[in-house]
Amino acid sequence: MTITTDEVAALIEDGIPDSVARVTAPRIHNDEDEDAHFAAVVVSPAFDGDSLVDQHQRVYDAVGDHMTRAVHALEIKTYTPAAYAEHGDGSLDAALREAGLLPADGDGA
Repeated sequence: MTITTDEVAALIEDGIPDSVARVTAPRIHNDEDEDAHFAAVVVSPAFDGDSLVDQHQRVYDAVGDHMTRAVHALEIKTYTPAAYAEHGDGSLDAALREAGLLPADGDGA
């Protein structure tokens, strides 16, 4: 079974309240039948108060059975919106603002 980065992101966003996820495939395989390796950056206020282990478990739970069928490995970075604003790389800022998870910065971005 093949799964795309967009499908993995949708599973995460559907499974974790108020989340924004960016999923990439940092390791591309030549064999279509080989399980895929993914990397996910997930931001959600639902992570507030959770340990890092619990945050990552939420992501694994959201991906569900796909972890055993289509996803071979999933590298995960999780943030609350406040932690992302302080430590994130900024690549999700526009999506987070659109979702109401980051304040507008006033520069029209």
